[in-house]
Amino acid sequence: MSEKLSAKNKLVVASAGSRKTTLIVEKAIALAGKRVLITTYTNENLDQIRTYLIDRCGQVPKHVSLLSWYSFLLQDGIRPYQNFVTNAPRIDQIYFRDLPKIARFAPRSEPVKYFLTSEGNIYRDRVSEFVCVCDEYSDGLVVKRLEKVYDHVFIDELQDLAGYDLTLLERLFGASLPITAVGDPRQGTFSTNNAAKNKKYKKSAILDWILQHEKSGLVTMEEKNDCYRCNQAICDFADEVFPEFKKTTSMNGIKTGHDGIFIIKGCDVYKYCERNKPVILRWNKTSDTMGLSAINIGMSKGRTYERVLIFPTNPMKLFLKTKQPDDAGDRSKLYVAVTRAKYSAAFVVE
Repeated sequence: MSEKLSAKNKLVVASAGSRKTTLIVEKAIALAGKRVLITTYTNENLDQIRTYLIDRCGQVPKHVSLLSWYSFLLQDGIRPYQNFVTNAPRIDQIYFRDLPKIARFAPRSEPVKYFLTSEGNIYRDRVSEFVCVCDEYSDGLVVKRLEKVYDHVFIDELQDLAGYDLTLLERLFGASLPITAVGDPRQGTFSTNNAAKNKKYKKSAILDWILQHEKSGLVTMEEKNDCYRCNQAICDFADEVFPEFKKTTSMNGIKTGHDGIFIIKGCDVYKYCERNKPVILRWNKTSDTMGLSAINIGMSKGRTYERVLIFPTNPMKLFLKTKQPDDAGDRSKLYVAVTRAKYSAAFVVE
């Protein structure tokens, strides 16, 4: 049985620039005549997938459904079977703020208080838990329905899933519905929720979860370490941020005369920008970028630029000196920032 299950469930661990989203799109298009779902956490990534499909096919193919992860949970997990858990009115919206005290201490035996706000919206941190409870209380009807609605489910940015999202995936792994999920644990900059469930597998640690399920026979893991975006110098730097992962091989051999990793002083920033026209990346909107228009590192995930100029955090600056991963602070943010660039990534230091 496990061999059959692993054949249908594929988890792809792919480095930055390895065309993992393109992989999903191409496989989804090839399943013409089947009912395909593509889902991912962020709306920005969903828009990128939509753009890929339109560029490739002229439109989103009729056999492909595109849903954000939360839209999928609401549409296909909660609403059809919510009455197995509570008699509250139809759940229409998600409460995206942190859990209030009244919910944190509410017992699950009081589902209205545990899952819902006074307005009847469901708490973000408990959406996937609600889906799992619906499936449990309905004797598996949630999963059985998904088996009838879709012929294949593709999940992009697997590393963003957290909490009971992973528990739901485990239920789907044991069903007849084929699941293909792709992601890069090194790019774990977002999390769908802050639930304590499966906390040890959040962000980059999701690799441990993947390996565990590969060992159990529930999934087949595939690795993609060819980078079609960054040159080898950038790949080598990114590999130093996450040395526990396999090395990345660049497929970008273009030489421009200004290639690789650079360190520049603040007094040289304006001349550098005038000469090289980099995209400016920052930690957040409070970061000092010397008056230059910039993009938050987290929001740049999935994008490709010819060159980037990064205003690093103090831990990132320390990593530039020591090359010790533990000194880098949020390693995923540093990895994402540098791997946006095709040709050059420069860091501003004092």
